[in-house]
Amino acid sequence: MSGKSPETDVGAAAERAFERAARTLVRQMDAPDHWTGELSPSALATAVAAGALIALDRSLGEPGKRRKWIEAGLEWLARHANPDGGWGDTPRSPSNLSTTALGWAACRAGNSPAAAGAAQWLAGRGATPEPASLAARILARYGKDRTFSVPILMFCGATEPEPAARGAWLARAPRLPFEAALLPRGAWGAIGLPVVSYALPALIAVGLARHRGAPPRNPLLRALREAAAPRALRILESIQPSNGGFLEATPLTAFVTLSLAFAGLGDHPSARRGARFLEESMRPDGSWPIDTNLAVWLTTLSVQALGLRRGEFLPPETAEAVLRWLLACQHRRVHPYTGAAPGGWAWTDLPGGVPDADDTAGALLALKLLGPEAPEARAAAIRGAEWLLGLQNRDGGAPTFCRGWTRLPFDRSSPDITAHALRAWRAWREDFPNPARLDRAIARAVRYLAREQQPDGSWIPLWFGNDRQPDEANRVYGTARVLQALTALPPSLGEEAEAARTKGLERLCRLQLADGGWSGGPVGPASVEETALAVDALACALARIGPRLPGESAARIRAALGRGAAWLAAAIEENPLPTARPIGLYFARLWYYERLYPLIFAVSALRRAAELGGRPGGERAARRGGGQ
Repeated sequence: MSGKSPETDVGAAAERAFERAARTLVRQMDAPDHWTGELSPSALATAVAAGALIALDRSLGEPGKRRKWIEAGLEWLARHANPDGGWGDTPRSPSNLSTTALGWAACRAGNSPAAAGAAQWLAGRGATPEPASLAARILARYGKDRTFSVPILMFCGATEPEPAARGAWLARAPRLPFEAALLPRGAWGAIGLPVVSYALPALIAVGLARHRGAPPRNPLLRALREAAAPRALRILESIQPSNGGFLEATPLTAFVTLSLAFAGLGDHPSARRGARFLEESMRPDGSWPIDTNLAVWLTTLSVQALGLRRGEFLPPETAEAVLRWLLACQHRRVHPYTGAAPGGWAWTDLPGGVPDADDTAGALLALKLLGPEAPEARAAAIRGAEWLLGLQNRDGGAPTFCRGWTRLPFDRSSPDITAHALRAWRAWREDFPNPARLDRAIARAVRYLAREQQPDGSWIPLWFGNDRQPDEANRVYGTARVLQALTALPPSLGEEAEAARTKGLERLCRLQLADGGWSGGPVGPASVEETALAVDALACALARIGPRLPGESAARIRAALGRGAAWLAAAIEENPLPTARPIGLYFARLWYYERLYPLIFAVSALRRAAELGGRPGGERAARRGGGQ
C-alpha cells in the first residue's frame, strides 16, 4: 500500500484539476482587466427583436430598411426550433408557452415557415394561436404579475399581419397604468403596480400602446390619460441609457420599441435609440442574447473563485488592472432609472446596468481579495456596504433592486441575495465605521434566512433554477449559497443559525446523486455547476466549523465532499471548459446559460477541496486564508 489516505488522493486530484481549471479561467479573460463571458443565445430575445424591427418598419413606412436583421433573426429561429416545433428560452431548453408564442408571432409576421410548427405546438398544449385561447393561457401563467403577460399579448397584436384582427389581441390585454410613472417614485410601491420595479419602461410604452390601440370609452378618462402621455414619454426618454438598451436587455428594449411603433411613435427618440441598440446587439449568427453581458458579475465571481491563490495565475499588474476596473464600475450618482443611491454595482459595466444587491455583494467580496489595504478599495467597500444596508427590507432580507417595492417575486427579499449580502458585510466588518450597525443587519438577515428555510432544510433562490425539477427550483444553488454565509458566522450568533445550518448541511448531503454529483434537486442528471456549488459549500463547512460538528455529521459531510470532489475533478479532466447548463433565471423567469458558470464554480470548489485534501499546497493556501 502507498500509505495515502482516500482524502489525500481526492485532494491530489482536486489540486490537479484546480490548477488546470484556474489556468483555463484566466485564459478566458477577453479584456486586459475583466471577464466578459458569453450568454446563451435566446429564442425569446431573437423573436421579440425581429418582431420589433418588423413593427417599426411598418410604422415608419420603411419596408425593407431593417431586412438584414429581421431575416437573420427569423432564419436563426427556424434553424433552432426544437423537434416538436416550439422553442425554449435557450437552444438547450425544452419548448415553453411564452417563447413559442412569441416565436410564432414573429415568424407569422415575417412569413417564416417555422410559424406552422409553432402553431402546431401551441395547439397541442391547448393554446391555439388565436386571441381568446392564447391570451387566456398567457394570463393564467403569470397571474397578477402583468410584467410579462401584457407585453406578450401586445407583441402578438402589434405583429398581427391583418389590421382588422389586431383589436382582438388588444381587447384581451389588461391595461397598464402608464400615467403612474408621473407619480413620485416613493408612491409606486404604495399603489401596488402590477409590474415589478425594473419594468418601468414597459409600463410606460406598453401601457401607452394599449391605450392608443383601444382607448377607454369614458371620454374624461381617455382625455386624462392622453394628457399624461407627453410627460410619461419624457420620463421614458430620460431613463433610457445612452446606447438605447434598457437594462442592456434585448426583450425589454424590443417590447418598448415595438409598443412605441404600434402607438404611432416609431419616430420617437426612444424608439430610434431602441432600434439602434437591437441592430448593434445582434450576434453574427443572427441571434440575440437576453442581455449584453454579465461582466461585473463574472469578474467578481472569478476573483472569488481564485481566492488568495490568484497570485499563482494572475500577474500582479493584471490583478491591479482588475481592481481598477472594478472600482470604476461602482455607481457614483443617483441612478435615473430606479433612483438607487450611489455606491452599488450593476451586473455589467455598460450604460444599461442598474445597481443591485447581488452584484454589489460580489464586488465587495472581490475587493476584499484584490485590495484589502488599498485606501480607495476600502472607501469604495464602505460605500457599497452602506448601500446594501439601505436596501435591507423590514423582514431582514435583501431584495434585488429596490427596498419595499412590491410583493411580486423579483422585488421581494430572497435567500440567495441575502446570504451574499451577509457575507459581504462580514468581510468588511472591521473596516466599517460602525461595526455594531452591521452586526444588527447581519442578525436580522440570519433571522430572515432561518424563517425562509424550507421544511426539508433547503433554501430556494430567486435568480437560479433547474428545469429538470418538478417545481423548477434549484435547491442546491440556494442551499449552497446560504450555507456559505452561515458557516462564516461566529458561534455567538446563536442557536437559530446553528440549527438552520445543521439542517441545511444534512439536506445538501441527501441531495447528492448516486454517481457523486449534484443536480438542482433530487432529480438528475448531475451538472458541473451544481456539483461545484455543493462541494464548495461542504468544504467551507468543514474548514470553518468542522471541529464544532458532531463526529457522525462531520464524517457524512466529508464522505459526500470526497465523492463530489472526485466527480468534479474527473469532469474537469475530461473537459476543462465544461458545457454550461441553463440554470440561470433572468427577468420574468427566462432561462439562460452562461459559458463561464461551470468553469468559475468548478475553480472555486476544487480550490477549497484541495485545501482540505492534505496536500502541502492546499495546506499552505488554507493557512494564508484561501478558504475565504
